[in-house]
Amino acid sequence: MGYLAVGSGDDAGKQLYFEYHRGTGTPVVCVHGWGMNNRSWDLLLPALQAAGHAVISFDQRGCGRSDKDFSEVSIEASAGDVVQLLDHLGIDALVLNGWSIGGAISVAAAARLGKRCKGVISTCGATPRHTQCADFSEGFPAGSIAVQIPMLRADRAGFLNGFAEVCFAQPVAPALKSWMFDALMQCAPCADMALLGLETLDQRELLKALDAPFLAVVGGKDPLVLPDVVRKAASIAKRGQVAEFPDSGHAPHLEEPARYNAVVLEFLKNLS
Repeated sequence: MGYLAVGSGDDAGKQLYFEYHRGTGTPVVCVHGWGMNNRSWDLLLPALQAAGHAVISFDQRGCGRSDKDFSEVSIEASAGDVVQLLDHLGIDALVLNGWSIGGAISVAAAARLGKRCKGVISTCGATPRHTQCADFSEGFPAGSIAVQIPMLRADRAGFLNGFAEVCFAQPVAPALKSWMFDALMQCAPCADMALLGLETLDQRELLKALDAPFLAVVGGKDPLVLPDVVRKAASIAKRGQVAEFPDSGHAPHLEEPARYNAVVLEFLKNLS
């Protein structure tokens, strides 16, 4: 584990927490969802290591063990952090796996990485758009996220507890919901602006230009990133494919870890 200085301008000297679990296989960079931290991937990590893969994970700006007082927390800033971290570690070939907003961060990072990126997994990823517009009907109504920010700031504990409750479609252990709530409560208010960035996000052109294989993991009962949005991303990507988890909500990697791990490992195997 370690810390990397990633900030500039007003954020100069700000630190990002990361872990680099070494292996001989293609490194997999795991990018967590909004408000969470890199522990989100602890059910996938052993499976990746057992298959020989190196694994890199980090806490996004304002989350987990990273500094909490960043002024810039956009999706593009986090994508830049991914690239800077990989440069720091000397990683020349990798696969990105992003959950929720991490899916959008992964697509933005893949665009910067070019041929260094050998594949992208979007786990219930908030890409290409989260909200509707004139030529995109799959998302939530425009303005829906902006409405949620005041609610989050008026009752942070209540809002985040509700988030942890609706994340899962299947019955899960109370300890899992409690852990998710605790992780969300560690998230700083500055991270709210990353969530707000989903209001205007549009990555359709980035997906069209993506040369690497793209796997969209769909939670069939996901209330937080609509399943049709995730499927749409795969249809836009030149080498897109879909893995359906019809009984899962927003976190197939936590609700159905055995099957999820198998799907990810199969995707990675086919890349080689």
